[in-house]
Amino acid sequence: METKPSDRKRSLLMVAVTAGGLGLLLAQWLLTSYTAVEVIPYSQFEQLVAQGAVTEVTVGQDTIQGKLKDKLPNGKTAFVTTRVDPALAKELEAKGIAVTGVSSGGALTTLLSWVLPALLLYGIWILMANRMGGREGLGGLMSIGKSRAKIYVEQDIKVTFADVAGVDEAKFELQEVVSFLKDPSSYGRLGAHVPKGILLVGPPGTGKTLLARAVAGEAGVAFFSISGSEFVEMFVGVGAARVRDLFEQARKSAPCIIFIDELDALGRSRSANALGGYDEKEQTLNQLLAELDGFDPRSGVILLAATNRPEILDPALLRAGRFDRQVLVDRPDKLGRVAILKVHVRKIKTAADVDLDKIAGLTTGFTGADLANLINEAAIAATRRNGDQVTFDDFTAAIERIVAGIEKKSRVLNNEERRRTAYHEMGHALVAASLPGVDPVQKVSIIPRGIGALGYTMQRPTEDRFLLTVSELKNRIAVLLGGRASERLIFDGDVSTGAADDLVRATEIAMEMVTKYGMDRTVGQRTYAPRPQIFMPATQDAVVSASEATGREIDLAVRQLIDEGADRAYQILERRRAELEAGVELLIAQETLTAEQFAPLRAARPAGDGKAAA
Repeated sequence: METKPSDRKRSLLMVAVTAGGLGLLLAQWLLTSYTAVEVIPYSQFEQLVAQGAVTEVTVGQDTIQGKLKDKLPNGKTAFVTTRVDPALAKELEAKGIAVTGVSSGGALTTLLSWVLPALLLYGIWILMANRMGGREGLGGLMSIGKSRAKIYVEQDIKVTFADVAGVDEAKFELQEVVSFLKDPSSYGRLGAHVPKGILLVGPPGTGKTLLARAVAGEAGVAFFSISGSEFVEMFVGVGAARVRDLFEQARKSAPCIIFIDELDALGRSRSANALGGYDEKEQTLNQLLAELDGFDPRSGVILLAATNRPEILDPALLRAGRFDRQVLVDRPDKLGRVAILKVHVRKIKTAADVDLDKIAGLTTGFTGADLANLINEAAIAATRRNGDQVTFDDFTAAIERIVAGIEKKSRVLNNEERRRTAYHEMGHALVAASLPGVDPVQKVSIIPRGIGALGYTMQRPTEDRFLLTVSELKNRIAVLLGGRASERLIFDGDVSTGAADDLVRATEIAMEMVTKYGMDRTVGQRTYAPRPQIFMPATQDAVVSASEATGREIDLAVRQLIDEGADRAYQILERRRAELEAGVELLIAQETLTAEQFAPLRAARPAGDGKAAA
């Protein structure tokens, strides 16, 4: 990690203070060591005085120093002893010995006892204050009301629209902002003005922050970047002060862009009974609303914000005149994924067999961040096998790594568990190959992966789907229960715990069919589920709003859907038992099977009402 100049200055200051202190201590030790002074007991001193061996004495507050007529056995003539009797002066004077007084410490003693500790404490205090100030952003407690925005000048931003792919509609919307920042006068020749605030909404990882940086890079203006959580502190009023300071800095640097990431941390809808920390958040939000009302977009300050939870934002924040425009940055479709892959493969060496269109077809639902991670994982896989280029097999391994988890080669299954797992996974695969509207099977494996999976059946869609019918959802339930149905068929109903995750996912689909999509005639065409989050996955423990009687009807409808799916899967496997047995033997021998290696997995699936194939 690169060392900052301020860090180097602090380190040099600490080294200088420490070296100075050690130097003074060394000087004192040297003076003490090389002075020809003998430390003697006070009783010996009295004897020497009585014998007339002392020629000169200097009396201090705590010690008595002097010189002798003759040398001591070690050759020294100077001595020092601790003062015991202050009335000794009379006896010395009677013997004709010169007596003089001295202060308790000299200049060096004073320096070492007072000045040096003070300097050391001051140096430590300065060092700690600077470090605390660095962590606080712009100077510690004295600058707690200052904005923590990271300021990127024109030369710092290397991102342009060429680096952003898969979100063409969003880029088109933001081109107007770039045009305004480059030439405000011509943009407003018909009286139009750029929106005060633009809110980028979309799932995590779709490139909202990257788009904001690309706008600043295209326009060539300063870019103020800050997270919504950085406004709120434990001190009341700090958030509002930081909002004021941020907009004040932006006005001085106009034209520029202010980008607030994770706006939902700051702009959450206000509550009528807010107390404590929530009240501080409301003050910060009120200040942001006031700033949005107060600044003129013609001044060259554009406010961009990003969130993946627009449904919880305060309505006052989204009204016209504040965040005038909302730009959707959604998951890319297949063409968008191809464009994103083309951007990221520039950084790696790919082999001739890499088909980006095919990879895009296998990555339905991936965001831009997921695809960037996929490219990196494929490059790591190629590096691990000492390859010169990244091949299509490396991309396939990377997809499996992301979707199913890492292989657990150390987890060794006994023969019975391997056989049961093989029947379970082949049951999934054959049911999927027998029903329409189900994603085709790519691979079946009994190699343990992830946290608890003893095997997996990989299905990847061939096209993007935006609507699902009742029959298609029922078919998905049947595929999920195909593993349990295979165990029931082969082991005479003695099933295992391997279907735990399958049951959870099947129950979720059935529950949504009944409570969210109104697909059960008995329960009725109304919704009982809470309002879902737009871009975030729904929680599994969502409370169903229904009476006790209706709740029982919902439970019965969900159970019926799951039982029907289990029975359909059982009937399919009963008819295709020979293929099931053959597939299991081949899977146990090879551990991994693809659709090309086992013909029944790539059999043509019937189209129509979703009934099982014969």
